Amino acid sequence: MRNRDFRRLWLSGAVSGIGSWLLVVAIPFYVFTLTGSTVATGLTLALEALPALTIGPWAGVLLDRWDLVRAMWIADLVSAAAVGLILFADRDQLWLIYVAILLENTATTVFRPAARALRPTVVGTGDELASANALTAVTSSAIRLAAPPLGALLLAGPGIKFVLAVDIASYLISAVVIATIRTRRRTTTTEPPRALEGLRVVVRHRALRGVLIGQTAFLTANAGLTALLVPFTVDRLQAPGYVVGYLISGLGAGYLIGAALSTKASRLLGIRELLAITQLATAAAFFALFNAPNVPIAVAATVLIGLPGSILLITAETTIQRSAPAEVLAGVGALFFAADSLALLVGALAAPATTLALGLPLTLNVIAALAFIAAGLTLIVVPRHPAHFTKTAR
Repeated sequence: MRNRDFRRLWLSGAVSGIGSWLLVVAIPFYVFTLTGSTVATGLTLALEALPALTIGPWAGVLLDRWDLVRAMWIADLVSAAAVGLILFADRDQLWLIYVAILLENTATTVFRPAARALRPTVVGTGDELASANALTAVTSSAIRLAAPPLGALLLAGPGIKFVLAVDIASYLISAVVIATIRTRRRTTTTEPPRALEGLRVVVRHRALRGVLIGQTAFLTANAGLTALLVPFTVDRLQAPGYVVGYLISGLGAGYLIGAALSTKASRLLGIRELLAITQLATAAAFFALFNAPNVPIAVAATVLIGLPGSILLITAETTIQRSAPAEVLAGVGALFFAADSLALLVGALAAPATTLALGLPLTLNVIAALAFIAAGLTLIVVPRHPAHFTKTAR
């Protein structure tokens, strides 16, 4: 936090994150209120993942040849304008909400890899990078814990227009803060952009390739289990739907604890071991959650999911930033975000379909077992020797 430009980078992410997470509950609920349709509501969630999957890798290639700070504040302005569209939506103009979601998440597809690529430029690639990622994760976890229920309260009180106004203001403030960052990453290549350049780099780099394979497999299982969280709460725990909020809060608490411990954990274990152990611990917590006999034990299990899960995400983030060549870091980061979105779509679609064939209890345990298998895959595909995690390793 003594680093001036990191303070601004951190503050902008925190401010815009508060606004974005306020909408996590508000927008699906608003769409359902307007339409009464679960299909229309589900479409809002699907559209959130679409931009990162379809245009993310190409956006990352362009970012590697552009001023990252400029790209970020422009993305914030686009997000503010997109959210503003929702102010004019009603039941007969629902398409405005869908367009707004696409535009906002397209801007996010630019913002996230740009922020990932800018952070090592601002703080370097040494110990401060791990600390910066941990602090960013702690802040995100705190926002994730508090903002969704706050959004629900504001929706029930002042209403959707107030929530939208707060989100617009958060993006505008973030844009102003980002514009004051002085550190600039110089473009190190004059070659014309090539589609899927980040993919070519990852395929040739053994460590990045291994992390991509292991993380994508694990996050697919994670997405499937997340998609079944509401049916599990209602059908298995025999609890009202609002109990899902308690489970999400437990997850956020676990993320906070894990983020605080991540830097210390990275000093005790190698990258491959840390990735695999945290995946195994998270998979074990999945089993504990989906076989929990009551709500208190289920909430405790979500805390145990969040703790290693947070360390896992921070470790993967830092490894990508340290291993990818600086001149293609945004493209590589965008590829990983695209893989995350693919895992989300596959898991979210496959899990409910599997439930029709196997039933809910068996499906939950089968997917949790796949998370264990993903941890074993990580041990196979991620190299052990630190030399493989250098920017020039192949």
